Amino acid sequence: MDLKSGSPFSLFRHALGGAYPPLVQDTTCEVCVVGGGISGALSAFHLVEAGLDTVLVDKRDIGFGSTAASTGLLQNELDLPLHLLIGMLGEDAAVAVYRLCRKANKQIAQLAERLGNPCDFQPRRSLYLARKAQDVKSLENEFICRKKYGFPVELLTGQELTRRFSLARPGALLSAEAAQVDAFSLTHALLRAASKRGLRAFDRTTMTKQEERGKALILTTDRGSHIRCRALVLATGYEAKPFLKPSRVKLVSTFAIASEPLSRSDTKQLDYLLWETARPYLYLCPTADGRVLVGGEDEPFVSARMRSLLLPQKSRTLQKKFRALFPQIDFEVACSWAGTFGETIDTLPLIGACPQRPRTYFALGYGANGITFSQIAAGIVTDLILGKQNAASRLFGFDRPRTGRVN
Repeated sequence: MDLKSGSPFSLFRHALGGAYPPLVQDTTCEVCVVGGGISGALSAFHLVEAGLDTVLVDKRDIGFGSTAASTGLLQNELDLPLHLLIGMLGEDAAVAVYRLCRKANKQIAQLAERLGNPCDFQPRRSLYLARKAQDVKSLENEFICRKKYGFPVELLTGQELTRRFSLARPGALLSAEAAQVDAFSLTHALLRAASKRGLRAFDRTTMTKQEERGKALILTTDRGSHIRCRALVLATGYEAKPFLKPSRVKLVSTFAIASEPLSRSDTKQLDYLLWETARPYLYLCPTADGRVLVGGEDEPFVSARMRSLLLPQKSRTLQKKFRALFPQIDFEVACSWAGTFGETIDTLPLIGACPQRPRTYFALGYGANGITFSQIAAGIVTDLILGKQNAASRLFGFDRPRTGRVN
């Protein structure tokens, strides 16, 4: 017997994470942040911390875009290994990017502790598996490169991998510096903390028009209200593509499943983040409540409808791949979902002032390190709005070359 119909208010209320009104009256602020996911929340938090009067608006319920689909992995590594990134960007720039990611993840850990860790932050090890024997050489090159620049990492042979992790693969890189977080919960924790210091956050409010009037920007919303500000931060994630050159970003659909709670002995085996050299790669990680998340099977984004149609097949494939790695663990799927993310040619985010839009700044954490990049973006845009120099801005700005070396 079906005991309920529709969506009971209790489930709706507690699933939202927080209550934010729509913006129905005109308002004035120093900075307006558009986008209420993890990127916008981090930017708003840092702006308020810097003493700037800030308003945040989102067209959805807060956190219900890509943030709600995030699996919350925090890694120092990019999708592009350091030794290959050096070939693309040059030594200084590539190493600086990796060091910034390492620093940002430490800052996120400090933020979670400061907020009372309402977001299931957990330090983890990261295990980067060779999918085939031919991939071992690339792992060896990456190991040498990371050691050269002071990044802690171990190179495991196939025998060591089997002995220590019961995994039958030809080799792996092991890093102790990784973590995971619930991005949705962190978003709301940041906004709650920022609201206590004066942030005004509104959801279900869409920006429809942007005008420049003297030294002010006037933003018009779909509710007829106006926001007068001196700086605008667009943290609209993958929906910012219409503002960008078509060649800058491509959209990708990704898929994930979560298991029913595992036994304690099984969860003890999975106290790390796992990903692999194959492209698209498989990844998995444990959860705070004793489950395991498995994701990957990326496809070029065609439409939301096509993404939804692919979900059942992709879920079965992810379950099958997990069982191939861990045949001794009984993986029962509890839920599955799909999301869309953007990636750039050089795997880096787009952060900084927009040349064509005066006093408009982008905080776009494109790539697999979205949360990490969003923390970097929050620091950069805050400094730029305050008129401060930020050396990292040249690495992620719109004027960086698409390929080749960064001068």
